[in-house]
Amino acid sequence: MSRELLLIGIGAGDPDWITLEAVRAIGRLDVLFVVVKQDELDDLVQARRDVIARHREAPLRLVELHDPPRPWRTAPDYNAAVARWRAQRLAQWTAAVTDTLGEGQVGGFLVWGDPGLFESTLAIADELVADAPPTSPISLRVIPGISSALALAARHRIPVNRQGKAVQISPARLLQDGFPDGIDDVIVMLDGRQTFATIDPTGLDIYWGAYLGTPEEILISGPLADVRDGIVAVRAEAAERVGWMFDTYLLRRSGEAR
Repeated sequence: MSRELLLIGIGAGDPDWITLEAVRAIGRLDVLFVVVKQDELDDLVQARRDVIARHREAPLRLVELHDPPRPWRTAPDYNAAVARWRAQRLAQWTAAVTDTLGEGQVGGFLVWGDPGLFESTLAIADELVADAPPTSPISLRVIPGISSALALAARHRIPVNRQGKAVQISPARLLQDGFPDGIDDVIVMLDGRQTFATIDPTGLDIYWGAYLGTPEEILISGPLADVRDGIVAVRAEAAERVGWMFDTYLLRRSGEAR
């Protein structure tokens, strides 16, 4: 009898931003693998507990996986550093699944947002499953969730895409040299350095959101030249007050029809 591994998207912050399929998946779990990132704050750990408490009554075995340090922020070779970190994750997760997930059992990971968008969990889980011995195979199932990109658009009451236009989803480091040519709309993720405040703002609007779906949610929008300094100040104050920061934004060429 094979084992099953579920990657369950739990949305961007609100415990109600979870699909009925995800609720059913949580109900099927025998083991929940909880990835605890380096220096992760209690708020984020508690948010996962709230999701489980909201959608499951039966006891559940929890296995904590303490994430390896993320050295690529300062590593000279970004790609090599990421590859080493993923290899460390894969070794740790494989050992945990081998030791704790019995035949016929269902294990799972709760994944922020959607498992298929700016998330390494799926790539590592895919390798884990592929490397499972033929005598004890593992099947993998992915349950989609509400990404921060879609939550941002919903909160600002705007479409992600505009008629006849493409949308680019990008890490902030790719915008360091400015807004990309030939693109009208860019959803920016992972901007710890507020790149939006350093590029040429001419002809750009920004739709920014932090702590989406939580009581701390903050939304700011407008011409980038007018609001970027305010966003930097608000972001700094909020990060100091709350103790952590999750934010994302859409940069859009202005003056275009929806």
